[in-house]
Amino acid sequence: MGEQTPPSAAASSSSSPKELPTPNPSPVTTATISLRPRKTRKVSTSSSSSAAEDASKKTPSSTGRLAVRVVPRPLSADGEIAAALRHLRAADPHLARVIDAHEPPLFQCLHPPFHALARSILYQQLAFKAATSVYTRFLSLCGGEAGVVPEAVLALNPHQLRQIGVSGRKASYLHDLARKYHNGILSDAAIVAMDDKSLFTMLTMVKGIGAWSVHMFMIFSLHRPDVLPVGDLGVRKGVQMLYSLEDVPRPSQMEQLCERWRPYRSVGSWYMWRLGEARGAPTMATSSTEGIDIFAMGGGTVQQAQLIDPIQMLPSLG
Repeated sequence: MGEQTPPSAAASSSSSPKELPTPNPSPVTTATISLRPRKTRKVSTSSSSSAAEDASKKTPSSTGRLAVRVVPRPLSADGEIAAALRHLRAADPHLARVIDAHEPPLFQCLHPPFHALARSILYQQLAFKAATSVYTRFLSLCGGEAGVVPEAVLALNPHQLRQIGVSGRKASYLHDLARKYHNGILSDAAIVAMDDKSLFTMLTMVKGIGAWSVHMFMIFSLHRPDVLPVGDLGVRKGVQMLYSLEDVPRPSQMEQLCERWRPYRSVGSWYMWRLGEARGAPTMATSSTEGIDIFAMGGGTVQQAQLIDPIQMLPSLG
């Protein structure tokens, strides 16, 4: 800046003698003052650099948003469970002991998303045996498992559904789900391709499907690796046992307590159910936000298979 002034001042003084009789400090001062407004032209440069900086600042944030929307590899993909167990063992010594005490989880997809969501509605707030009976009759109305599609469900009127044991409220839930598919708001392909946040937002718009049901669907039907069902009482009790807490952690505390499990909180949650079962806690997962929506979490070979898709097994607390 200081080095640029003499050339500018010289250029200005070459024209100033025509106006001033004798050179003196005053004209130099006047010339210097007249040059200062010219320096304001540099504001355009700074503003452009500022704009460039703003643009560069926006780029990472937009990139960050895109990164959040990337759908992770499902837990059913080759090597994902092994990678999850390596991470969890290294990140949490307490959880490592639980992992070593149990067989690893198995995730298999038994039904398309629409079918799984419809069944989760049917099993809500019913004992397992009663829910299974209703579900079996529902399959018959639809023409078998392959017939559980939005068009078939929309074709069933509330009277038909009531005859097989589906309440009027549940019938409205099933129809709302089917209508959202029929109108193009949801589809199996879109659900599979959605990131976790978008999926949670879209599915909780369906009547009768709340946060807990979405979390269970994401873990056991879509096999999403980083889902933490903060409202699930079974997971919360497991965390209490894991860290020897005096009280069952509140849903608002779960995020911080389980932060180290990222990006495999689904697997960590699975082991919390197993820990609760081993310690004699009720062998079921419950929701504190959706009434008594729960599913069996027993052990052994047969019960292990139930964990593949617990949405089909939602017994009541009784």
